[in-house]
Amino acid sequence: MQGRSSGFALAPSRTCAGNGPAGVKTIMPDTILINRAPVLTLWANVVAERLGFDRAAALTLGKAMAGLTAQSKGRHLGIFNPGKDLRGEKPPKVGLGEEFWVEIVGRPIPAKHTADGIRAVVKDQPIDPAGVERYLTQKFGENLEKVRRALEQLARASTPAELADEAYSLYVRFRPGIPAGEAGWGAKGKLDLDVIRSLAK
Repeated sequence: MQGRSSGFALAPSRTCAGNGPAGVKTIMPDTILINRAPVLTLWANVVAERLGFDRAAALTLGKAMAGLTAQSKGRHLGIFNPGKDLRGEKPPKVGLGEEFWVEIVGRPIPAKHTADGIRAVVKDQPIDPAGVERYLTQKFGENLEKVRRALEQLARASTPAELADEAYSLYVRFRPGIPAGEAGWGAKGKLDLDVIRSLAK
């Protein structure tokens, strides 16, 4: 397995507040206002790389993991309803286009081999890693590289085997805080990089 890449800077004063180029509000130099989906996507990407996947494969696994988690939460909150056939019965579960499954941050992810390497799949289509990079850049703006570095430091604090077991519980400890229930759906919360760094010690 291969790959890695990353760049960034934040405001010099802890009393400064402003908006990043992608609408990501920086509250303090190491505190970012952002919703959970891109944070989970990036963390799952970092975890997958630590487990031995190359950057491109890891990006797709991270995006799929966050998407499946959002679907699960949406169904739990009643925002998404399980599909039903014309008789009102749930349809049988069908394949997702996968050749195998990869567990990332505690969730099995459907994946397959492609000419370009391993890719997570959605509705039997491989996810485009370049699209995931654009998504993360849009969501984190100039903060992306600093957040990535903090998450990589946290991932390296555990062996790959330990990280495979602990990745989700670590995420719960640093993820942005949002209101419970439907009020928190899509809401932004504070991502504190100092908390992430403290978990790596």
